[in-house]
Amino acid sequence: MISGPGTLLLWVYGVMVVGAVSRSAVQISTEFDHAPLAYSLSALAGLVYGFITYSLVRGGAKARRAALVCCAAELVGVLTVGTWTLADKAAFPDATVWSDYGMGYLFIPVLLPLTALWWLRRPRPDAD
Repeated sequence: MISGPGTLLLWVYGVMVVGAVSRSAVQISTEFDHAPLAYSLSALAGLVYGFITYSLVRGGAKARRAALVCCAAELVGVLTVGTWTLADKAAFPDATVWSDYGMGYLFIPVLLPLTALWWLRRPRPDAD
C-alpha cells in the first residue's frame, strides 16, 4: 500500500497527524474555553489521521479496509465541518483543521481523503 505514490500519501498523512495533534494539544491546554468545539474537532482530525497512517504502514487486507472506511469518514467529516463553518461562523470562534474545507491547510484536508480513497481502491497487482 505504501509503494510508489503511496509513500507520498503516507508522508502527507504523517505530517497532518503532527500538525493536527500538536495544534489541538496546544489549543486545548491553553485556551479550550475559547472554542471547545473547534479544538475538539481538530483533535479528532488528528486521531483520524493517525489511524489512517497506522493502517497504511501496517498493510494487508484488513488494514486496507480499515483505511478505506476511515478515509470515507474523514471525507464526510471534512465536508460536514467545512460546510458547517461556512454556514454558521458563530459556532466556530476559531478554525479547525477541517474549517472551510481545510483552507488553512491549503485544502489538503479535502484533497487527502479523495486521493487516499482513489489509491486504496485501485487494483492491486497481487490481487490476480
